[in-house]
Amino acid sequence: MKVGLFLALFLLQVPTAWGLSSEQWFQEGNRLSSAGQFEEAVEAYEKSIAGNALSPVAHYNMGIAYKNLRQLDKAAASIEKSVELEPVNMDARVTLGNVYNLQERWADAIGQLNIVVHRKRGDAQAHGNLGWAYYNYRKGPPFKRIVILNLSHAVELFKEQNQLQAAEATQKILDEARNKFGVSLIQ
Repeated sequence: MKVGLFLALFLLQVPTAWGLSSEQWFQEGNRLSSAGQFEEAVEAYEKSIAGNALSPVAHYNMGIAYKNLRQLDKAAASIEKSVELEPVNMDARVTLGNVYNLQERWADAIGQLNIVVHRKRGDAQAHGNLGWAYYNYRKGPPFKRIVILNLSHAVELFKEQNQLQAAEATQKILDEARNKFGVSLIQ
């Protein structure tokens, strides 16, 4: 185990063909992303990954850059690789579930987000995205109670976390779901 960790740390410092180490390219990608230069950030993350293909965070950050570019297929592929490399990273799973929702891949979103809500209590975004995925899922019976439960929980969590805009937006979806599914589910 120690040899593997040493090797991973060593590879982060080895200069790539472009003159910078994988870690330096990763940091450059982060800087470019922060500046809103997502295309350039993707290029930097690709160079980082070329020197260290086993970095889940480089794949994850590249996926976020692709998401910001609205290149959802590439975003999903990058974040899927991150989850493959680090399956316990619940933030990556939430983001992947969100990308799947944007792609209207409801079953895939449900799969990722269910893992999160059961392993990471109190994640408002996961509950909101899970409620949205169940609300839109059409390949089975409507999951009325699960939709209401997850959206309600998301609203409460967003309010507790003082994310009032997110709470308000989720409340609108919750109200729409309650109207669609009937008042009896409120009780």
